[in-house]
Amino acid sequence: MVNKGEEDRIRDKHVLSDDERSRRTQIVRRSWAKQVSRYDKSMGFIERKLLGPEHRQWAAGKAEGDTLEVAIGTGLNITHYTADTRLSGIDLSPEMLDLARARGRELNRQIDLRVGDAHELPYPDRSFDAVVCTYSLCNIPDHGLALSEMKRVLRSGGKLILVDHVRSSFAPLFWFQRFIEFFTLRLQGETQTRRPLEQVVNAGFEITERDRMHAGVVERLVAVNQGAPVSDPTATRDHS
Repeated sequence: MVNKGEEDRIRDKHVLSDDERSRRTQIVRRSWAKQVSRYDKSMGFIERKLLGPEHRQWAAGKAEGDTLEVAIGTGLNITHYTADTRLSGIDLSPEMLDLARARGRELNRQIDLRVGDAHELPYPDRSFDAVVCTYSLCNIPDHGLALSEMKRVLRSGGKLILVDHVRSSFAPLFWFQRFIEFFTLRLQGETQTRRPLEQVVNAGFEITERDRMHAGVVERLVAVNQGAPVSDPTATRDHS
């Protein structure tokens, strides 16, 4: 197991200044522009071999009504939303959104797609019934700020639906993640050792569903925007 002192040190490391947030955001933007042509193929391989291919369908299936997907990327989740879901999507990369638009047209879906920053969502307060984010908080420099923005645009009772890779609960794998994070954070702006659950709780969401699997590397959750404190966010399944 990873000790609490190490978890606290990791949490403190991800507190960013405005300048550092801006610098890392530009790194992420350039990285996505370079990866766009091979992203779908490489992500598909990673999901089949490591993370599991079922989580996108799980996340999209939880959404209903007016739904915002933050960091929609190339639109890999679009096919999994129900026909009556009114979908909007935002992404930092215009190159990624070009592919998402094409995918939406192929599926005959009407989607409001915008270039934008998850740190400052371009929507009024209480605009959505659900916010979805899959495998993307790891690339958002200030995920605490991004989660606050997601909460702001959610209506009362609205659902936050997250899937991401997180720091493993298996110590040898965790230290391997720490090693590769040294490179991915600098080259792509991607973290390996975050745990978004902590920030979701701090933002005042109520966790209603949570799973952790694959040696604790994958975590998915549903949280409700009620503004009430969470009594026990760990009282859910943990397949570590």
